[in-house]
Amino acid sequence: MQDATLAGLAIYALYVLGLCVAFVAIAALLGERSRHTAATREPYESGILGAGSTHFRLSSKFYLVAVFFVIFDLEAVYIFAWALVAREAGWAGYIELMIFIGVLLAALVYLWRDGALDWGPRTQRKRDARPAQQP
Repeated sequence: MQDATLAGLAIYALYVLGLCVAFVAIAALLGERSRHTAATREPYESGILGAGSTHFRLSSKFYLVAVFFVIFDLEAVYIFAWALVAREAGWAGYIELMIFIGVLLAALVYLWRDGALDWGPRTQRKRDARPAQQP
């Protein structure tokens, strides 16, 4: 029974691969050939010609926020999936979910204390300002 399942899966994978190759080949044969001129290299959006350069640097904080969003968005997906099967998962599932949330909460607290979520100008931390001991 398992050999038949694997054979079916292999046939399906070959069919999908062949279909993908066929689509790419048809697009290459029937697709429009583009001519590279000065006008085709300029950015064009919504009927408005670009003004200025499109090459500029973004702060790494934008990427950091994107990574945080992905992490905590995935957390919401996992919690929603757990909520759908909460009765079947029982107390063991609940404890595992609390451990999962605890780990993510610890990561958030670490990032918060490390200053990764601060967008304003950096200020000197108070914990470094201990008075010097005298002999």
